[in-house]
Amino acid sequence: MSDAIKLPELAYAFEARVQVGPPLDVGAMPGGRRRIIPILSGTFEGSGMKGRVLPGGADWQMVRADGVAELDTRYTLETDDGKLIFVQNAGIRHASPEITARLMKGEPVDPSLVYFRSVPKFETAAPELAWLMRSIFVGTGERYPADVVLRFWKLG
Repeated sequence: MSDAIKLPELAYAFEARVQVGPPLDVGAMPGGRRRIIPILSGTFEGSGMKGRVLPGGADWQMVRADGVAELDTRYTLETDDGKLIFVQNAGIRHASPEITARLMKGEPVDPSLVYFRSVPKFETAAPELAWLMRSIFVGTGERYPADVVLRFWKLG
């Protein structure tokens, strides 16, 4: 065994800009406060592909008592040539109590003050996009009042 351990590399894959609707606050549950944030539209581009985010997806969040939001986001991308990609993006988001309170009110905050990371999984029937299903990806996010910017990297 070598003394030097090679760290995996990250390769930029693509960025998605997603417009979201007002949250539906389901209320307090045993695991935290359930919120559902509808996905309205958006765009994505990178790695030789681009297209739009289809309406109809959502982020089913559980906001725990410690302020950490557990994210379970599911939506569909459509490339400009009509290929569909299903995305299931699990992640967490947290910040200081003050910043979290502002986020929960829908106020703008500096993205550098928020930890927002995810692990997406992709599904597609398009052979030319099968590479999305053959690797692990990680993502970063930025939450704004009416949209979310997501950037995805392929773990090498």
